Amino acid sequence: MPVVTLPDGSQRSFGQPVSVYDVAADIGAGLAKAALAGVVDGREVDTSHVIEDDASLSIITERDEAGIEIIRHSTAHLLAQAVQQLFPGTQVTIGPTVEDGFYYDFASGHNFTPEDLEAIERRMTELASNDVTVERVVCSREKAIELFRNMGEHFKVQIIEDLPEGEEISLYQQGEWMDLCRGPHVPSTGKLKAFKLTKVAGAYWRGDSNNQMLQRIYGTAWANSKQLKAYLNRIAEAEKRDHRKIAKKLDLFHTQEEAPGMVFWHPAGWTIYQSIEHYMRDKQVRFGYQEIKTPQVVDISLWQRSGHADKFADGMFTLEADDRQFAVKPMNCPCHVQVFNQGLKSYRDLPLRLAEFGSCHRNEPSGSLHGIMRVRGFTQDDAHIFCTDDQIQGEVADFIDMLHEVYADFGFSEVIYRLSTRPEQRVGSDNDWDRAEMALAEALNTKGLPWEELPGEGAFYGPKIEFSLKDCIGRVWQLGTIQVDFSMPGRLDAQYVAEDGSRQVPVMLHRAVLGSFERFIGILIEHYEGNFPTWLAPKQVVVAPITDKQADYAQEIATQLTDAGFRVVADLRNEKIGFKIREHEMAKVPFVLVVGDKEMAAGTAAVRGRHGKDLGVLTSDEVRSMLTAEVAKRGRTS
Repeated sequence: MPVVTLPDGSQRSFGQPVSVYDVAADIGAGLAKAALAGVVDGREVDTSHVIEDDASLSIITERDEAGIEIIRHSTAHLLAQAVQQLFPGTQVTIGPTVEDGFYYDFASGHNFTPEDLEAIERRMTELASNDVTVERVVCSREKAIELFRNMGEHFKVQIIEDLPEGEEISLYQQGEWMDLCRGPHVPSTGKLKAFKLTKVAGAYWRGDSNNQMLQRIYGTAWANSKQLKAYLNRIAEAEKRDHRKIAKKLDLFHTQEEAPGMVFWHPAGWTIYQSIEHYMRDKQVRFGYQEIKTPQVVDISLWQRSGHADKFADGMFTLEADDRQFAVKPMNCPCHVQVFNQGLKSYRDLPLRLAEFGSCHRNEPSGSLHGIMRVRGFTQDDAHIFCTDDQIQGEVADFIDMLHEVYADFGFSEVIYRLSTRPEQRVGSDNDWDRAEMALAEALNTKGLPWEELPGEGAFYGPKIEFSLKDCIGRVWQLGTIQVDFSMPGRLDAQYVAEDGSRQVPVMLHRAVLGSFERFIGILIEHYEGNFPTWLAPKQVVVAPITDKQADYAQEIATQLTDAGFRVVADLRNEKIGFKIREHEMAKVPFVLVVGDKEMAAGTAAVRGRHGKDLGVLTSDEVRSMLTAEVAKRGRTS
């Protein structure tokens, strides 16, 4: 008879096999009511799953992240059921969860409209309110194929036929409707209380453009209406902050069809870009990096030796010249090894930190391109540290210090840390992996940082730490990374002379703080909604005379501040001062200096900050001091 061990270590004995639901009910009626699924010996199962032998068990509720995933997956089934009821003859294909929601792909002769989504959502609400039991049914491969073929579900038949022989086939049924799925799912449709369908898009069957075009309906689902409302408000706020819209208003950059996935930087946007590059250059120098520059086009043989040609061939741009094949650089790492290889290195030369603002190109799918967040041509704040095993921990610790300084200067205070450990398919000895994972973990622990382990998520060549930021509306952006590489230095013949005179292969640490400049600037635009901190603002100050009589004085102030290193323009247009002020506020200029006869006579200026804030009348020296302080604090809030 089973003994069930709970997460707190306590045990409950039962005289006969029991379901997950039975155990939850034995603990308490409240838990039984809240139970969505369970984890038995590390495997997620339905509440109807029967435990026959001794096992560990944890109950999943809507308070758990896994519970929200189950709610979303089950809501995808609810969507498919509603669609097939309203639009007979529609075939279902796949319906997975995605970040914050789910989608389902349909093959239908009907083109879904926004009005259809409203009708589908109403039917979903009706189905949920019926609180129909969701049942798991296990059957043979042959029976499942016959069942779905008789239902006219040809896509499901393809999915089953592609499953490995002998794999258990599970179906989930709610009422008269049935779908192929591994599960688990909620015990009944009444658990699905808060959902919203968001949009319709096109999608090819199995992502292959040679296959049939399907219709994909996206939605979101949450544990309760409060969470749903907060999410929808966040989406509305994100839409308002869309970096493409703001960039157009502020004249920062544009993209066009003649160069898909490439950015045309305008003067204002390029000013931001250069400000970030200059800042990162100074920061890297302070942390002991040497800047290099490597070629854009390199013979394909280098990418074959490094392994990139085999793994990323579809994402590389290639060309031919002089009867040779070349690749446009998709990443910087192999070229940095070539710099390391010039001249024999000694252990005394290590660690060697090589940094590059490396311009890279990758042939991203056209459907994935998105403003400057996902592009084909981009620049990385890339660097590679060549070091010994014993130096890994210290280098990682120093990198974390640098990363924290940078993120704080850009106005981000909340960092999320994840350590990705060895995958099944990997290079390097277990001893190497042990040392590398221990060094990364110890670096995080020494800093007193909370971190999550992602087992098996490391690169094939080594473990890594990923650093993610939360923006002002709660979205998480993965940016920085530091990766340990056991593979590439040896593949590309990198060596150094160790203290005992032997030739050794250095460890290579791949690291980036911002990642892609383009993507990071897109994040900044949305985080600040275009209201950049003074140090990044394309125009930091506008001097606006009230009439033409003060034009020379306005230009004099502008020149003085420009000479002091600030980005300043004088607005000498023959327009009313109110018009000028409103225009520059809409352009999100941090400071507008208004000068009239009174200010000209006194050698002062009336200073307006963001959103019309009156900062008083200041002298030129006071304005310089104020601007200096503003620039010095960068994006820090304290």
